[in-house]
Amino acid sequence: MAQLTIFVDGDAFVNLLKPILLKQIEKLAIKTVVVANKKINIGNSAHIEYIIVDAGADEADHKIVELAKEGDLVITADIPLADRIITKNAHAIDHRGELYTKENIKQHLAMRDLMESIREMGEMTKGPKPYTQKDAQSFANALNAFLQKHH
Repeated sequence: MAQLTIFVDGDAFVNLLKPILLKQIEKLAIKTVVVANKKINIGNSAHIEYIIVDAGADEADHKIVELAKEGDLVITADIPLADRIITKNAHAIDHRGELYTKENIKQHLAMRDLMESIREMGEMTKGPKPYTQKDAQSFANALNAFLQKHH
């Protein structure tokens, strides 16, 4: 089995998750690549590489898709990025612990597109609910379960 690499879509990475992820990276010595268009610091670790891309809406996404290989894990709340990653037979998990799969990604994409259409028509939508400690715990549990199965 190829060595698992974790890619972090750093531009919107939640601060509450940094110590959770760092602990797993260190415990399991997992190569991790943080990609963002500004400096993001998850922590000091010999296992973490930071890549800063040019500013632009999808620059970090393009770099992650370019580097990720089959079996890798991408941490992102970006559903179109998750879709591109799943197409490469890699894995994607969001900040609330939702594991995107071939079975559910199209539904997530359809819902995202629907909400975008509603906003474009001028409707005010609530946006995502505030991020909580419970969300961070769900992420920690999902990450741990994924790593036990795939590392």
